[in-house]
Amino acid sequence: MLKPHYPLTTDRLTLRPFTPGDLDAVHAYESLSEVTRHLYWGPRDRDASRAFLDKRIARVALLDEGDALDLAITLSDSGELIGNCLLIWTSKPNRQGEIGYVLHPDHHGHGYAPEAGRALLRLAFDGLGLHRVIGRLDAANTASARVLEKLGMRHEATFIDSEIVKGAWVSEAVYAILDREWTP
Repeated sequence: MLKPHYPLTTDRLTLRPFTPGDLDAVHAYESLSEVTRHLYWGPRDRDASRAFLDKRIARVALLDEGDALDLAITLSDSGELIGNCLLIWTSKPNRQGEIGYVLHPDHHGHGYAPEAGRALLRLAFDGLGLHRVIGRLDAANTASARVLEKLGMRHEATFIDSEIVKGAWVSEAVYAILDREWTP
């Protein structure tokens, strides 16, 4: 079980639970086709962003298998919300989890995704005591693959044409890291 003490801070970021007041910032990136190109969902209208924000607001603790932390990524110096990150507890008996992240394109290329990812891995390994954490992504998403590699995760598999997403076959890449490989 993991109930983090919020906010979580890194050198440049503050990770915190979402609030209703985050809708404009969340919708600003969720509505962009370049953001959703490699995701399961397409650009969201404001109502869809609001519905998913309502779900995120409640996801602040990992009490049992299947639970998720869904946190706002904000810049510590300005408080600007630039994206979200996610830690899912996927298996209690096998001590496994999954991480993910989405950033507004204005903030790509600054190292924010790996910085948030390291904070999630710290929670996963040091806070929850997980043994293995994965990252799953569209195999065509090379930028996200580089983020996972920067976190020390290794490419374990690519499942060719494994899912139909938005009407087309998509290959899924899986990256992973074990607790004994993690170096904070």
